[in-house]
Amino acid sequence: MEILEDTELCFPELFNTSCRRQIHSHSETVVIYILMPLTSLLTVTLNLLVIISISHFKQLHTPTNFLLLSLAFSDFFVGILLCFHILISDGCWVLGNLMCGLFNILDFTCTSASVGTMVLISVDRYVAICDPLHYSTTITVRRVTICICLCWVCSFLYNCLLMNDNLKQLDKYISCFGECVIVINSFAGVADTILTFVAPVTVIIVLYMRVFVVAVSQARAIRAHITSVTHSSTFSAQNSELKAARTLGVVIVVFLTCLCPYFISSLVGENSMFNVTSVTLQNWLIGFNSCLNPVIYAFCYPWYRNSVKLLITFKIFQSDTCDAKVL
Repeated sequence: MEILEDTELCFPELFNTSCRRQIHSHSETVVIYILMPLTSLLTVTLNLLVIISISHFKQLHTPTNFLLLSLAFSDFFVGILLCFHILISDGCWVLGNLMCGLFNILDFTCTSASVGTMVLISVDRYVAICDPLHYSTTITVRRVTICICLCWVCSFLYNCLLMNDNLKQLDKYISCFGECVIVINSFAGVADTILTFVAPVTVIIVLYMRVFVVAVSQARAIRAHITSVTHSSTFSAQNSELKAARTLGVVIVVFLTCLCPYFISSLVGENSMFNVTSVTLQNWLIGFNSCLNPVIYAFCYPWYRNSVKLLITFKIFQSDTCDAKVL
């Protein structure tokens, strides 16, 4: 994406120290001022519906849905942070160095937590499909909740450590007033890409390849015994797990597709300085992925459609709606 030269300063009163305001091409302007605001609004709204639905209705309090809740929280924050990417799109950060540091910490933490949650979802589907007899005892709400908390805490601490040098002296790498950048050395940048993308993606692919093989085998078994009354309930449950695996598989594929450009550019970049204004399209793709997840749920999960109907008709405010049957 080519950025045109412009001599307008971010802060004219600081002639000698102010950054220069950037003017974007027509295509970038469309992304920044039309697609990104629309994506941000839809992402926040749709994921808020997921958060309220799973949190409110007790019938949805399952290990798999709590993993979706964690993913919805990260997607919700991605939608909010997308507003800050719009704010900084012209190269002028007006919120100060402290907010710049917090913005980058939260941005990286949400991405890391999303990747971690995807790994947990893969493990959940692996156990559900490949070892269904022990699923209810192995994957419990308590264990999933602990794993989710650890995922978020570790993501936050890891990114604080990664950007430790930037946080110690917030203006250390600031070349002009109005700039918001982070600097990561080459070794740390490569290690971060491996730890937060290559390794998790490898785990996800390996687990889902195994899930795919077992799912095909089970699907054949279901078709072969579909008329058996004795095993109808068992195969119905297996079929439900297979549908969930397919849906979450789509979510994972879309997630990896949208995040690949960001991590690949980070890995092959010529230097280790990532200016948050130079990855507009990549940031929009991440936000677009966060917006797509609830749309995928709407097409594939009846409980999501049923709970949203109760939400938009305000029936959720009636007594005892938390016990309503939405499955």
